[in-house]
Amino acid sequence: MSLVRVVFLAASLSFLSVSPSWADDTAPMAVRAHQHMAIAANPHASRAGLLMLRKGGSAVDAAIAMQAVLSLVEPQSSGIGGGGFLLHFEKESGDLVTYDGRETVPMKADENLFLDEDGKPLGFLDAAFGGRAVGVPGVMAMLAEAHEEYGKLPWADLFAPAIALAENGFEISPRLFYLLDGRAKLYRDKGIGLADLGAAGPYFFDGELNAKPVGFLLKNPAYAESLRMIARDGVKAFYEGDIARAIVAEVADNPMSPGHLSLEDMTNYKPVKREAVCGEYRTSRVCSMGPPSSGATTMLGILGILEGADMADLGASNPKAIHMYAEASQLAYADRDVYIADPAFVSVPVKGLIDKGYLAKRRALIDPARAMGKAEAGSPPRDQGMLYAPNQGPDIPSTSHLVAVDDAGNVVSFTTTVQIAFGSFLMSGGFILNNQLTDFSFVPEADGVKVANRVEPGKRPRSSMTPTMVFDDQDRLTLAIGSPGGSRIIGYVTKVVIGVLDWGMNIQQAISAPNMVAKDGVLELERDTPLVSLMSALQKLGHEVRERTLNSGLHGLTVHYDEDGTVLYYEGGADPRREGVALGD
Repeated sequence: MSLVRVVFLAASLSFLSVSPSWADDTAPMAVRAHQHMAIAANPHASRAGLLMLRKGGSAVDAAIAMQAVLSLVEPQSSGIGGGGFLLHFEKESGDLVTYDGRETVPMKADENLFLDEDGKPLGFLDAAFGGRAVGVPGVMAMLAEAHEEYGKLPWADLFAPAIALAENGFEISPRLFYLLDGRAKLYRDKGIGLADLGAAGPYFFDGELNAKPVGFLLKNPAYAESLRMIARDGVKAFYEGDIARAIVAEVADNPMSPGHLSLEDMTNYKPVKREAVCGEYRTSRVCSMGPPSSGATTMLGILGILEGADMADLGASNPKAIHMYAEASQLAYADRDVYIADPAFVSVPVKGLIDKGYLAKRRALIDPARAMGKAEAGSPPRDQGMLYAPNQGPDIPSTSHLVAVDDAGNVVSFTTTVQIAFGSFLMSGGFILNNQLTDFSFVPEADGVKVANRVEPGKRPRSSMTPTMVFDDQDRLTLAIGSPGGSRIIGYVTKVVIGVLDWGMNIQQAISAPNMVAKDGVLELERDTPLVSLMSALQKLGHEVRERTLNSGLHGLTVHYDEDGTVLYYEGGADPRREGVALGD
């Protein structure tokens, strides 16, 4: 790996100034509410969501307001120029639906998008910067559809907090500064100047290409104007009007790497409403997002394999429990790498991947006394279809997650992203454009065998986003959770599910608990946490263990009932590794 790439990854994907406390007497406490709650990765966003709920708005209304604010104050993670997945639970009917607002490949692109003239895969920076990797943004169309079905407040009202904040300004937070500072260093190292960065350059940096400091009052009138158009004219203003034309021009005219996005791509984008993918774990039903996300199948694969282990009896700090979790994770991630892609293009064996009989066979591969190392994909039950080669491309962490519950008990769990930190770093209309197409395999085939997650026109890239809801044995919602973190999202979310269901943690304890991720033959333990004390024992079991920063951004809530099934209260938790808060009444 080149020095430039090391600098880029370290600067863009890590954040050390907001760190959790592991001491019981100083750890953050779960926030309790009785009416409604909003939880997001930035206090401005949580306040916007809470304001909508106090006005009688729905969980979807709160989510839209929070996304509009996050696009402004947390542009490194998500925004209206990106995509996302949303789970919605309607309490009265018991309906659980998922919305797919994932970006799509422009129709003029093909499977050679990330290959050079010699047919070799591009370096990640060459692929990620500029217009080449910009997909058709999907989050606004998805949110508009969800609002049509579940919104209560007028569409225009939902953007008022973000418009006011964009006009009046917000103070640059420590996290935003840290990531901008790292990006500035990278640009200077590569000889990229302020003039090369378009509108994003003078917005984020001073004339010497230094990040504007913590506390700087950052105003964004262009974003305020974009939101005014969307508020006034509806989502068509984004996909068919001046906003769309400006996005297309920004992508096409980029000097570093022109892209293929067209106005027709924008106009023709449609979100997809899908069924949630659910599976049983202990006495609960765990539901998440199916393909093109790998979240549900991989998490349910891990949990299904762990059904054979008494995780509650072993306990959270037992190396045997960590060993079992790691082995189950290695097996499920191996399947993820081969089988998951856009179901409109690939026959994905969803039922087979979470089939109890299949997972029992996978469980039998685990030696309680010895790590297996890098796992191989299995052969789940599936319809007749072609075999695929493993995905070959980076899984870069960024993204954001938010949760809301309204007065009626309806709940949203929503993961949203622009891909790597600051996406393509192209800015149009005051917001960042994604570079989500880098979630595809850079190589379309290996040894003559096609990769399921290869680039194809109109296709949605595979994702790891895992917005999740858990229901008890009476079909009552008990947990809503999700996280950013690239391919590690699945491990972060699964940790919380196990923490709550097996280890009896409250939501904040489960979120704050040390992270562990096992995939590709490596077991990662979160640096500077009690888990590190188990490293020697895990190495003796044969694990390749690495201590590293595992910067999740878990946000979630639990629902607590009385004996009659009436909701007593909600408890919310926000990840101390980031800047989020849970707010409620």
